[in-house]
Amino acid sequence: MRFEGTTTYVATPDLMLAVQGLYEYDAVSRLRDSQLGDEKVKDIANYIVKGVLWQAFEQGKPSVILIDEVDKADIEFPNDLLRELDRMEFYVYETRQTVRAAVRPIVIITSNNEKELPDAFLRRCFFHYIKFPDKETMGRIVDVHFPKLKQNLLREAMEVFFELREVPGMKKKPSTSELLDWLKLLVAEDIPPEALRSKDRKTVVPPLAGALLKNEQDVHLFERLVFMARNNR
Repeated sequence: MRFEGTTTYVATPDLMLAVQGLYEYDAVSRLRDSQLGDEKVKDIANYIVKGVLWQAFEQGKPSVILIDEVDKADIEFPNDLLRELDRMEFYVYETRQTVRAAVRPIVIITSNNEKELPDAFLRRCFFHYIKFPDKETMGRIVDVHFPKLKQNLLREAMEVFFELREVPGMKKKPSTSELLDWLKLLVAEDIPPEALRSKDRKTVVPPLAGALLKNEQDVHLFERLVFMARNNR
């Protein structure tokens, strides 16, 4: 799917309330200006700050709204936006105006499935599952962030990373962000590819593994498996 000639708006629900995606009334600034005798306090519209959805609605051309990681928002966030996303309009109580989408935008909502979303909200969505990248796709992702990375280091790091993801019983498998952070550390510390390579990877803890394993349970699990593998040699 291509969105040529469109404008993209990004909303992060973990940092805002649903109403802030529509607009915000800056009462503090109005109070301050009234104390200073500013004439613009007479028009409340001067203190309405347009949110991401409002900006997209008033565009006269196609636009894309990205609501990222909606599952991290307050539990009421999806429900609070049901009517607005369904009808593509909302009412501004302070100015008594209705804002309607001039051109219906495409709304893309991402979720890491950390908590269940309301059924009424999901009924209005077209679901698409993005599976975890395979080695080839992950290599292209890494290349965007580290275009000059030595291929032998990348190859060894990828082997360690995907083998670590296959360890059974892990509470949190390392994800793409952990891999990128780990590679950044490997480069910064000038860790050679040989340090990641061994005859039996299961008997060694990879250098700077704390960038890949992010909780105590997984660290202990991995260290226990390494210990067992060494004793079984």
